[in-house]
Amino acid sequence: MLLLPLALLCFSLCSGAKAGEIIGGTECRPHSRPYMAFLTILTEQGHTAACGGFLVRRDFVLTAAHCAGRLINVALGVHNIDEREDTWQMLMVQKQFRHPKYDEMTLLHDIMLLKLEEKANLTLAVGTVPLAAEFDFIPPGRMCRVAGWGRTDVKGKGSDTLQEVKQKLMDPQDCKHHSDFDHNLQLCVGNSKKRNSAFKGDSGGPLLCAGVAHGIVSYGRMDAKPPAVFTRISHYRPWINMILKEN
Repeated sequence: MLLLPLALLCFSLCSGAKAGEIIGGTECRPHSRPYMAFLTILTEQGHTAACGGFLVRRDFVLTAAHCAGRLINVALGVHNIDEREDTWQMLMVQKQFRHPKYDEMTLLHDIMLLKLEEKANLTLAVGTVPLAAEFDFIPPGRMCRVAGWGRTDVKGKGSDTLQEVKQKLMDPQDCKHHSDFDHNLQLCVGNSKKRNSAFKGDSGGPLLCAGVAHGIVSYGRMDAKPPAVFTRISHYRPWINMILKEN
């Protein structure tokens, strides 16, 4: 089964390639998700890529570890990535905190905190989102939402506006085709009988359940068929709290 991190949407090498939208999603009301961050990444190989992320403190963004790069710019207050507005706040990343156990092969521990050079100004278009508590082990069956600027189709581009889609939390056995899936560390997200899914460019974005961030978009199948795998935030709260406290 071919898998791919749901990130690294190439700009510089792919002719006309842009971040599109979640597959089967709908456009968000502009600035109704003020915690969303659009990351522009210069990779170690010198390519330009994109990921999602979300503001958890005025000076910290949470995202996926595989979204790391040589340089990262964070755009807050964005709805359409091609139409600059007064709501935009462009901030450089000062330091990247990848989880120390992150594994590039299995994508286990796919979580990273980004320390911003400056604190974001909290406005109607820019705000933080609460994170799942350490022992908030959300069970399968819940309906949640994921937002991002990822592709609208396996080979498509779609619009450049922020999209979101409802996703069901599935049982661990629904992700058995992902050989490295670990229910304690990850969430199995998306009904296989439906087409709705996160895809390329959505990596690092949040999975929100009742207004609380419980997951981070990590990886899925090459054909975008759900379910996909998300990092389970509750497991990493002690590490997150330690990094925030020390910085």
